[in-house]
Amino acid sequence: MLRWFLPGLLAGCLLILGSGAVMTRTSENSFCDSCHMHPNAASRWKRSVHYDTRSGTRTDCVECHLPPKGEGLLVAKAKAGARDVWGKLTKDPEAIDWEVKSQPEYARRHVYESSCKACHENLFPATLSKEGDDAHLYYTNYAESRDIHCINCHLNAGHHIEGYVPGANMDFGLRAWVEGAVWEEPARVEEFATFTETIPGTTVSFTMMAVPGGRFFMGSPPEEPFRRENEGPVREVLVDSLFIAEVEVTWDEYLAFYAMTSGEGRSTDTEGMRLEMAGVDVVTGATPPYGQPDQGWGLGSRPVITVTFQAAEAYARWLSQMTGKRYRLPTEAEWEYGARGGTSGPYFFPGDPREYEGRGIRRLLARPDTAVINRYVVYAGNSRSRTAEPMRVEANPFGLKNMLGNVAEFVSDWYADDAYARYPEGVVVNPTGPAEGTERVLRGGSFRDEAGRVRVAARAPTTTDACLRTDPQMPKSIWWYSDCNYIGFRVVAEYDARTGRGSNDP
Repeated sequence: MLRWFLPGLLAGCLLILGSGAVMTRTSENSFCDSCHMHPNAASRWKRSVHYDTRSGTRTDCVECHLPPKGEGLLVAKAKAGARDVWGKLTKDPEAIDWEVKSQPEYARRHVYESSCKACHENLFPATLSKEGDDAHLYYTNYAESRDIHCINCHLNAGHHIEGYVPGANMDFGLRAWVEGAVWEEPARVEEFATFTETIPGTTVSFTMMAVPGGRFFMGSPPEEPFRRENEGPVREVLVDSLFIAEVEVTWDEYLAFYAMTSGEGRSTDTEGMRLEMAGVDVVTGATPPYGQPDQGWGLGSRPVITVTFQAAEAYARWLSQMTGKRYRLPTEAEWEYGARGGTSGPYFFPGDPREYEGRGIRRLLARPDTAVINRYVVYAGNSRSRTAEPMRVEANPFGLKNMLGNVAEFVSDWYADDAYARYPEGVVVNPTGPAEGTERVLRGGSFRDEAGRVRVAARAPTTTDACLRTDPQMPKSIWWYSDCNYIGFRVVAEYDARTGRGSNDP
């Protein structure tokens, strides 16, 4: 027995020692970098706060991307290694959109919460700011829900992100609207025709399309692909003529409002400008955001995102004061009428949603022809998981762009699954939805939706709690979303058929 036991013991010791050596070698940063496909992972890590720390302690790859010992380390290491080797052998790094892969919904799959807490045992050090204290208290109360992850607030901790703001962004948008020639007065509207609005005291202008009123069938028939029950029953609706913004409200437009109306952290000259431009009846504006509301995708003519329904309504009220016109959010009926542009199919352009979407194995094997939908819609199939410049797509028959896709749009109606069934029989004139509710309606779908959810009839409720789930502020913001980067809005302006004007001027 001894002659078998001793060799076995020796072999076991060698295996253990060898395994330890292998574990150590394959956990070194140089080994990770030799197989890792990301072209900038190492360079961004060396620019991060985990590399050049005040204490001199350097956080290595495996300390974030693997769990601690005793919490599934070997299994996770085997999976990560197999994934990286497979990618190294079969994939082209140049064909991968690394900016998309670095977004929180992807990044959190490869960063272990347990590893964060293993290093950062004390979440309330004496040097922590009041803002940080509130954020960490919120985290400790809700971390078990698995909706909140450390990288929701510390996405740049392991790999540097240029321009990333982890906390209150007091300087956001203060000067974005003052460059260029400033308009002295709003556009004059004397007839029902498309016009270019100009906001006094700003450099901002935008196009309002004249959309003649008429009848249409609202909702989708039972046989429409990807239809949901909340899209019916189909109702005949009559809407009045109105002006509808050519594109969704842009960052340029919204930041004009933000810079002139926001109070917290603003200088006295901004305060004076606000009172001078808007008069005594000043619309209260948003407080500074937490983080970077545009997600780093860009401002300018991209659609504004991460603003709440209250913020959208406040913008419309401010715009009405500044221009003397009756601006507001569209009703759900007005929105669908404008989106259809006189058509009656799933889209305002030809095509079957099943062909455009091509889910599952069909997408891999059949490669659906998406040339037509790509001309008109920014959706999951072509968006790179972010918003796009509105002029990238072609307009619908009413001259409106991005009614489908890019960002989902607030409308003024309260949401109800059976909203259409509640309307009286016959032709419904200018419906405004339920009298009350808890959530508003979203229309149009967004850059993250597949083809089936950017159909004209598709509708969904806002999800306020989910949109604010990682907002660490106490109380949570009423102006900015922390988790909904896919919602925006567009405005409409009422037209007075009696006077032939689109303004409040006598």
